[in-house]
Amino acid sequence: MIEDIIKEKTSADHLLYVSLKYTKTCDVILNLLARWKSLVEISFNALLEEGVEAGKVPHAPESPKQRVEFMKKYFKKSEEIQAVIPLYIFFKRVPDLNKTRRGEFRKNVCLKIIEPTKATEIDMEKLGEYAEIVERFINQVKKVLSN
Repeated sequence: MIEDIIKEKTSADHLLYVSLKYTKTCDVILNLLARWKSLVEISFNALLEEGVEAGKVPHAPESPKQRVEFMKKYFKKSEEIQAVIPLYIFFKRVPDLNKTRRGEFRKNVCLKIIEPTKATEIDMEKLGEYAEIVERFINQVKKVLSN
């Protein structure tokens, strides 16, 4: 499982640090968000699988919503895991939300995600913040899985 996590993270890092640097399109941003969503899902599954095998978790929930609630409950002391949960929920909702593109092919590329209650502008700075949260989360997952 940890190999899958590392492979997915490598792909996401390539999108962020190479593809986005040279193409500067909102499609790359959307692909990056999808890759991070996949990375978090794989990590959640690995953590739940590890918990069930170790006997710390009674059972692994089936639906994604139950998994999120489970992660909130069983890992409430882990700041890194708690920080990534709202981000994961946002990443899951992005494909279904309205989006506007601004500054494509330029230095200040920006994807605006329009939610019913607010709008989120995803630019290079915001992607850096997301990358930091995901990085800390992955480090925490590696610690938990290596024990």
